[in-house]
Amino acid sequence: MEQPYVYAYPPGTAPSAPPPPLGPGGGIVGGIVDQRFCAPYPVDLAIVRKMMTLTDGNFVITDVNGNLMFKVKEPVFGLHDKRILLDGSGSPVLTLREKMMSLHDRWQVFRGGSTEQRDLLYTVKRSSMLQFKTKLDVFLSHNKEEKRCDFRVKGSWLERSCVVYAGESDAIVAQMHKKHTVQSVFLGKDNFSVTVYPNVDYAFIASLVVILDDVNREDRAGSS
Repeated sequence: MEQPYVYAYPPGTAPSAPPPPLGPGGGIVGGIVDQRFCAPYPVDLAIVRKMMTLTDGNFVITDVNGNLMFKVKEPVFGLHDKRILLDGSGSPVLTLREKMMSLHDRWQVFRGGSTEQRDLLYTVKRSSMLQFKTKLDVFLSHNKEEKRCDFRVKGSWLERSCVVYAGESDAIVAQMHKKHTVQSVFLGKDNFSVTVYPNVDYAFIASLVVILDDVNREDRAGSS
């Protein structure tokens, strides 16, 4: 797989590396999924979702040069409670499973193609049931009590302006940017990008984007 694109920031404006690894609730950074998905520089992920399709693999994540980094395998039929994040070669990196009938819309993320508890990496859930803006809490698997989140996601999915923070701090680890063009709207595509800060696992961030998309689709279905 080709190396991620290195985004060139003007002098003095590049995102600084997040704080060193902390305990539960402190926003652990580094190889959450795998160390190979961490880079010492900012990584820009370009996300393209074809909005008017039922075909498998309609959610694609590339670098800004168009090189495939991840794609999402979704079930075409049956219960839509599981998605698999594949790398550029088609190998499963993560399995995202929504826990049906959970109180706070809860997703469990497992290593590779597994759904076994021993392969659980982290859990994502809404911080509250009633939300005007998206708020998700992320708990790593060893954070059993879930009193303080390890990461949190805040912002407006509709405006593609969500931000991922380390724990309950103000340290940003990833930030979303809207990228609509006349052509993308005409072709039925939703284009936006995510800047992943240095030393942050970009496969982990990619999985949060997929979950955010799932939350948004459920909200729209519930309000229609």
